[in-house]
Amino acid sequence: MKEVKQKKSKAQKSVPDKIFVVLNTLFMIAFVVITLYPVLNTLAISLNDGTDALRGGIYLLPRKFTLKNYITVLQKNNLLTGAYITVLRTIFGTVTALFANAILAFIVSRKRFLFKRSLSLFWVITMYVNGGMIPVFLLYKNLGLTNSFWVYVIPGMVSAFNMLVIRTYMAGIPDSLEESAQLDGAGYMTIFLKIISPLCKPVYATVALFVAVGQWNSWFDAMLYNRMSPEFTTLQYELMKLLSSVTNQGSSAEAMKNAIGSVTPTSVRAAATILTMLPIICLYPFLQRYFVTGLTIGGVKE
Repeated sequence: MKEVKQKKSKAQKSVPDKIFVVLNTLFMIAFVVITLYPVLNTLAISLNDGTDALRGGIYLLPRKFTLKNYITVLQKNNLLTGAYITVLRTIFGTVTALFANAILAFIVSRKRFLFKRSLSLFWVITMYVNGGMIPVFLLYKNLGLTNSFWVYVIPGMVSAFNMLVIRTYMAGIPDSLEESAQLDGAGYMTIFLKIISPLCKPVYATVALFVAVGQWNSWFDAMLYNRMSPEFTTLQYELMKLLSSVTNQGSSAEAMKNAIGSVTPTSVRAAATILTMLPIICLYPFLQRYFVTGLTIGGVKE
């Protein structure tokens, strides 16, 4: 009799569980569709004939397939130079920012460091208060950073948010590991490189993704500090100028000429958007598992 009652109770409990699974699955499917539809629609428009796209009715698949929109974008002047500089700034900016923030986070996370609270408060204040655009521009100019590649790298080496994220993660690592290493004669640099850093791969990957996306998508600093130096232009800045030009053309003669040639501002805008997103979309799946782990570990204290 007891076994029969237990089976009945399990059957009764399984019905709500099944309902929950079904509803949760439907919700996640709807969420994925809502999330992916704008991207797939933009991709379809970028692969569609420009004049045909003006008729509307394009959803997930192009109606008249063409690569002319991408050819128009890739033929823009200085685009290859901008892509080269963008790749360089993404690599150098990510590596230097990760190393600098990791070193600072390691120092501030040490319990024996006397000024850890003062420095943490100082960095938090910088997240909400800054000197303003003009003072920052004058500072960079006096430091010789304008009209140079290093204006993309040096100012972004230290980030209060990224440093605090890494510090929080490091604070969750047991102190016994550091104490054992010190008993064996290890110094702080050895502890940082051989003990702490290998355990911080998830949060390092998270911060690296933050910095890489920011470096890849940044264009305002190129316009502000390197506008007169085309050799230091960036991909995003060139695409921004292209989007501005095709948007401002409107119904002008140039726009009509492009429309006749099966390229319109809408289709060019879609192609430029896809080219901007593509590298990050390809990179994210490789860092996704570290990204989730890096943001969740250390959030719960025992």
